[in-house]
Amino acid sequence: MATNSIVDITKLSPKFQDLYAKAKDFVENDCIPAERIYALQMGKGEDRWKVIPPILEELKAKARSLGLWNLFLGLEYPEGPGLTNLEYSLIAELTGRAPRIAPEAMNCSAPDTGNMEVFAKYGTPAQKAKWLVPLMNGKIRSAFAMTEPAVASSDATNIETNIRREGNEYVINGRKWWISGAGDPRCAVYLVMGKSDPDNKNRHRQQSLVIVPADTPGVTVVRPMQVFGYDDAPEGHCEMIFKDVRVPVENIVLGEGRGFEVIQGRLGPGRIHHCMRCIGMAERGLDLMIARVTDSSRRTFGKTLGEHGTVVADIATSRIEIDQARFLVLNAAKKIDEVKAKGAMKEISMAKIAAPNMLLRVLDRSMQAHGAAGISQDTPLAHFYASARTLRYADGPDEVHRNQLGKTELRRATEIANKLKAQKDKSDQLVTSKL
Repeated sequence: MATNSIVDITKLSPKFQDLYAKAKDFVENDCIPAERIYALQMGKGEDRWKVIPPILEELKAKARSLGLWNLFLGLEYPEGPGLTNLEYSLIAELTGRAPRIAPEAMNCSAPDTGNMEVFAKYGTPAQKAKWLVPLMNGKIRSAFAMTEPAVASSDATNIETNIRREGNEYVINGRKWWISGAGDPRCAVYLVMGKSDPDNKNRHRQQSLVIVPADTPGVTVVRPMQVFGYDDAPEGHCEMIFKDVRVPVENIVLGEGRGFEVIQGRLGPGRIHHCMRCIGMAERGLDLMIARVTDSSRRTFGKTLGEHGTVVADIATSRIEIDQARFLVLNAAKKIDEVKAKGAMKEISMAKIAAPNMLLRVLDRSMQAHGAAGISQDTPLAHFYASARTLRYADGPDEVHRNQLGKTELRRATEIANKLKAQKDKSDQLVTSKL
C-alpha cells in the first residue's frame, strides 16, 4: 500500500489515528484473506439470493468490537463516531481495497450509508426508531428506488412514479430499475422517489420521498440486472414494480414536494465515499500489477515483465493518476467539512468525474499486465472493473457533473474580462508614458 503524503495523518485527531490503524489492519489481514471463503460460502443457483456468507457476520462482529462501525456519519450527527469527512475519506480508501466485504463488514456500505444519512438528517423520531436504529445495528439492509427505465433518470425531475394521497395513505405506482440492494433477503425498507405534485410549476417541488417497507403488498422485484454479466448477488441491482402500493402518510420523508431537496442532501458526502473507495481499489490494482510484473517465473524475451519499458511507464502513469485523483477527493472532503456539501459542489464534481475514470485506466493496465488472467475470475480485477464502470453513472453521470463544473467556471467570465481589461489599460498607460 502506497504511503499517502497528501495529508499528514499524525496531525489529525487521535481518535481517527486509532481507527485508521485498526481499519488498515482489519482490511489487509481480515477482509482480503476472507474474499475466497466469502465466494465459496455463497449460495448456488437461486440460493445465491437467499444465503448470506456466514464469514460476513463474523467480520461484522469483529469490526464492531474494534469500533470500526458506522464511521461514515459526520460530525453533525449525534449517532456518528465524530469523524470529519476528510478523516472518514481516508478510512473509506482502505475499505476500497476489499470493496465486496470491508464496507459492509464495517456497516459503511452503499446504499445503506446514504439511506441512514437520510433517516438521521430528515427522519422523524418514529422513523428513526423503526428504521435508522436497526440499520445502524446492521440488522437490516435497505435500498433507494429512484432510477426508472422509461425516462432519462440522470435528470431526477423526469421521474414518473406516481405518489397519490388517498385519505391517510399514499398510493404508489411505478417501475424502477437498477435498485441496488433490492435482491438482498435482509432488505427491509425502500426509500422511493416519485411525483406527488406533477403539475407544480416548480419542477423541483414535484417530487416526494416515501418510506416503503419491503413486505408491503404490491411491491415486486422483477429481476436482477447484470453488469457485464455480474449480478452482484445477494444484494443485486434490481428491476422493481410498485403497483397500488399503500403506505401511511407518516411515511413521507421531510414533507410533500421535498424529495428533490432530500436527495440532494443525500448525495454530497456519499459521492466522496465512492471516490475514496475508488482510490483504494486502484491502489490494490496497482499492487497486483507490480507483484505480477516482478514475478521472476514470468519472463518474456529474456526479461521479467517489469523490465520492459512500456510496463515501467504504465506503472508510473498509474501512480501519477492515483495521487492526482486522491488530491481531488481529499480536497473535496475538506471543502465539505468547511462549507458543507452545497458549497463544495465544484470540488465534488471534479472528484466524481476523475476518480472512477482514473480507476478504470489503472485497472485496465493491471489487467493487461496479467494477460488473460486479468479478465478471469482468478483475480478481483475484472469485477473491480465492472463495478468501477457503473460509478460513471451512479450518483450522477459524468456528463451532468461536467456540465455543472463548466457552468461554474463560466461564471468567472465577467471577472476575467474585467481583469484582462485592467491589464490592457495599464499596459497602454505604460507604453504611452515610457515612449
